[in-house]
Amino acid sequence: MKNTCFKTSQYASAVLLIVSSIALVTYQVVSIDDVAPGLLYYVAQSFLLAGSIFGLDQYIRLIAKKILDKNERRDL
Repeated sequence: MKNTCFKTSQYASAVLLIVSSIALVTYQVVSIDDVAPGLLYYVAQSFLLAGSIFGLDQYIRLIAKKILDKNERRDL
């Protein structure tokens, strides 16, 4: 249960970061027809963090699968 809640909060924060950065850029483009450098920095950091959350989880799953496969072969 604890692990599921943690993963849900990770995914929710990653999705919220992406959505908030897109919303801020959209608002600024509509308002002043330009995007400030600070906002571009925020967007870059948001996408890096969200990508790290999703990518790291996938990497851990691959490693765990390889370890389980290796242990199963050893048991035979």
